[in-house]
Amino acid sequence: MSFVTGDVVTRNSYNNDILFRISTITNNVAMLHGEDIRLEADAGITDLKKVQEREMKHWKNKDKEKTDYSFRLFRQDYQLMKEKRHYESTAGYHQDANYFQLPARVLHLDGDRLYLKKCIELYQRVGLQVHGLYCDEKEMPEEMDRLITKIQPDMIVITGHDAFLRNKGEKSDLRAYRHSKYFVDTVRAARNVVPNVDQLVIFAGACQSHFESLIRAGANFASSPSRINIHALDPVYIAAKVAYTSFMEKVSVYDALRNTLTGEKGLGGIETRGLLRTGMPYVKEDLN
Repeated sequence: MSFVTGDVVTRNSYNNDILFRISTITNNVAMLHGEDIRLEADAGITDLKKVQEREMKHWKNKDKEKTDYSFRLFRQDYQLMKEKRHYESTAGYHQDANYFQLPARVLHLDGDRLYLKKCIELYQRVGLQVHGLYCDEKEMPEEMDRLITKIQPDMIVITGHDAFLRNKGEKSDLRAYRHSKYFVDTVRAARNVVPNVDQLVIFAGACQSHFESLIRAGANFASSPSRINIHALDPVYIAAKVAYTSFMEKVSVYDALRNTLTGEKGLGGIETRGLLRTGMPYVKEDLN
């Protein structure tokens, strides 16, 4: 069977457990990017199985069920946070609701254009303002200073593809990962501009990333403590939880991970102050 760039495939040697897209083919070796998880891998052409349209529909339905469930959990959480803010802003419902909110500004750097598109759609669905940029993982550290100065974000999401390569070293060795080093360097570059972890909240990492190094570099949240794969949309749910929590409150790691699709084996972090600020009075714009 012949394969071309863009084909959706699985790997026979891994019991066809993950959907991949072929990004390049060189000397009968395909570079693969996970369709729904942030994993980069390579495989010989003979190890690949092309996914047929009917199979693809089945995979997509399964993923949609998981993402819809996660979104419902987030909406429930959001409604509780909204009701609490409304109660506090109206002095226990004794005053009219005459307040406004300043939303957090999110900068999302992604090493995959398709994942970036999916994430932006989810940001819009949860009502967050986002500046989404595609950037190759290797180039991200060089872009930090310029982007922070230009966009002045409250939160940065640094993600793309990654993988732990067993033949390159131990799990503790940063050199044994495809892109963890670049994610770590990007976090450090951001912290050189804004050192305070509450003034600039950072999520960093992808599938199987070196969690400990990312946290030491200054990330508030990162992947992957157990070196497992994470879902493409997980960073958005963490960003939304922090963005919709008042700056007067902290976001516990448990609360931040509760609505993700991967959970604590794939994601972790530190206690972080929320970013939402409420003000008053709300003045309607006079168009006359």
